[in-house]
Amino acid sequence: MSKPRIVKDYDKLDEYIIEQIKLNYPYGFKKNLITFKNAVGNFVTALPFETEEKYYLVRMTRAEAQDIIEDDDDYDNDGVLRDSVKEEYEEKHDDISLEDEEVQEIADDGHDPTEDL
Repeated sequence: MSKPRIVKDYDKLDEYIIEQIKLNYPYGFKKNLITFKNAVGNFVTALPFETEEKYYLVRMTRAEAQDIIEDDDDYDNDGVLRDSVKEEYEEKHDDISLEDEEVQEIADDGHDPTEDL
């Protein structure tokens, strides 16, 4: 069984998913972007992020990826996730399963993110 693909803009993601992405990409996003064709045949750049249940493609350009890191206080001036932030997020998410959070996200706003495909 393949995982559902969720295509979303970074600023539309739940804070929980953003924190998980930061833990997964502590050195920034720009070098990890991929290019794919969307449903209408246009090329899109996105950051891949995979959970046990879903595969996210977080839409962003290379410039947006750079700006996100530069504007985020969780990253230092070199674009590296601060150790204190990394420890905080690891502790915070240690006992919560991602699937539980995604179910809660759907329940909170009545919108199933899998419909965004």
